[in-house]
Amino acid sequence: MAVAADATAPVAHLRRKVSRPMVLAAILLVWLVLFAALRGRQTMTLAAADLTGLHRWLNDVNDTIGANRDSNPLFLYFFNEIRLVIDNLVTFIQSLISQPTDGRPVPQIGWLGVVGLTGYVSWAVGNWRVALLAVAGFTFLGLQGLWQESMDTLALTLSAVFVALLIGIPLGVWAGLSDRFNRIMTPFLDFMQTMPTFVYLAPLTLFFLIGGASATITTVIYAAPPAIRITAHAIRSVPQTTAEAADSLGTTRTQQLLKVLLPLSKRTVVMGINQTIMAALAMVTIAALIDAPGLGKTVVQALQSLDVGTAFNAGLAIVVMAIVLDRVTTAAAARDEAARRSGDRFLKWRRPLLAAGGVAAAVLVYLSHTYIWAAEFPGEGSTGSNIASAADTATTWMQDHLSGLTNAFRDAITNGLLNPFQTLLTDSPWWLVAAALVGLGAVLGGWRAGVTAAVCVGLLVGTGLWSDSMTTLASTVVATVLVMLLGVAFGVWMGRSALVDRVIRPTLDAAQVMPPFVYLVPFLALFGATRFTAIVAAVVYAAPVAIKIIADGVRNVPETTVEAASSAGCNTWQIITKVQLPMARSALTLATNQGLIYVLSMVVVGGLVGAGALGYDVVAGFSQGELYGKGLAAGLAIVLLGVMFDRITQAAARRTRA
Repeated sequence: MAVAADATAPVAHLRRKVSRPMVLAAILLVWLVLFAALRGRQTMTLAAADLTGLHRWLNDVNDTIGANRDSNPLFLYFFNEIRLVIDNLVTFIQSLISQPTDGRPVPQIGWLGVVGLTGYVSWAVGNWRVALLAVAGFTFLGLQGLWQESMDTLALTLSAVFVALLIGIPLGVWAGLSDRFNRIMTPFLDFMQTMPTFVYLAPLTLFFLIGGASATITTVIYAAPPAIRITAHAIRSVPQTTAEAADSLGTTRTQQLLKVLLPLSKRTVVMGINQTIMAALAMVTIAALIDAPGLGKTVVQALQSLDVGTAFNAGLAIVVMAIVLDRVTTAAAARDEAARRSGDRFLKWRRPLLAAGGVAAAVLVYLSHTYIWAAEFPGEGSTGSNIASAADTATTWMQDHLSGLTNAFRDAITNGLLNPFQTLLTDSPWWLVAAALVGLGAVLGGWRAGVTAAVCVGLLVGTGLWSDSMTTLASTVVATVLVMLLGVAFGVWMGRSALVDRVIRPTLDAAQVMPPFVYLVPFLALFGATRFTAIVAAVVYAAPVAIKIIADGVRNVPETTVEAASSAGCNTWQIITKVQLPMARSALTLATNQGLIYVLSMVVVGGLVGAGALGYDVVAGFSQGELYGKGLAAGLAIVLLGVMFDRITQAAARRTRA
């Protein structure tokens, strides 16, 4: 027995000695050595106009579906019916607020009625400050000369939110009440939220064609998961003792739900509605790629023609609408608590005032329905023209005076980091990169993550877009590294200082409200139409969520631990690097996970401004019929990259916590 113990001791010692960083370093070293020997061989490069057998088959499927759309029973009685219902809903809301109908030159409710209704609803569900913000915000949309485009965007958003909540809240309640259903739903919700926004577009146009209906259906799929998740969380967060007390009083399951669970979880459910609205607005703007009307189409057309002024004006309108919708729903969630704090001073006047406000709103709606001056927004949108002109002037000035600095920064990142890494990925033999990715996944996340990486890599090869996938992977990784550098720097600063957190966090919250398209505009002005523009926009888009996660992780390090390190003579740098960051490793891993997913989504959107690779393939698939199959395959490749990233980083986070 002693001999056996002595024999196993060196093995155990070796296992302890071979750490995870050493294995990672070994994998990278072998990769670099083989890259130097085999560079340029078996890279599976595919030209922009070339198609594989899969792409041609997908084109044939698209043609076959188009030819049989009006005769196939599945389309006649299922897909076409869904499309008809959604299309009627969208058309109805557009006829109310954005598009002429029934022989009228204007919608049923003109600008004055919309502004009045917006102010009244904002006041009814929130407070007078939010109502003023909403009125000012919607009036500003008209002054920008973008009233109809804004109302089209609002109509699509409201349509999608209505359907998403109609589906999402009942499913969320079910998931909150049933552990089994919650376990069934969770993988589907994970998958839906992992997929970048671009990916929803191509397959749905196959079944629902392009236009407002498919844009709304796409938005519903993207916006429903927050409603389901948050509603389920709200139901599960109700104290068990409260539910037991209701049981003891003899309430039925339905009474308990309607009288206890939903009222107690109302505030959280309203926050879920807020997240659904924000997700819907973001997706509606991107759905302009499949001919959805509204502000998104204006931004896309301006980006494609490199018209920074027009893109900035429309992007600003999207931001204004997002801020108004966010503040209204946030105020609605907090209204009951605010009323309790204010006591009974204004409660007795609230109902009479609301009644008077309702009458005033009804009068404004009538005027806007009856008179052209109250239906069509007055003026020529000179404010928007001035904003666009100022943006063009600022762009010209920056290009004339800052081009040296911006170009130097762009070239430093591109030549020093992006190009070498992209060359390593695209010029290595495909099987070498595949083996390295599987090995890295297994080491970082365990054998299950390694298996997931192997499956995703195999399917990536099958898409025929290996080289484009590696180009997108390079941009995503570089952007994520930059996100984490910003995340650690600002996250530690915020985590260590409550004052800094109070100052910076509102800015981060506001940044997360803005739809992805908006981030492209200023960086298009600074850096031109290049892949670096997409990378910088992705960094700015993803950094807020990473910073907040890291800040919370650093703040949650026990104060006693920090004080002990300080009393032991550690300086600030040592406390950060030796205590706080190591103890916040799970937060760092989670921030990396979220940063990767956000970056991947934005890098693909950057296909509109020269990012190329998979983003370009998807955009080209919408605009060029012969490339539809390739665009569909590119969407699948994006999903595979997202799933691989998500599973590896989530598994790594679990291992870190363990």
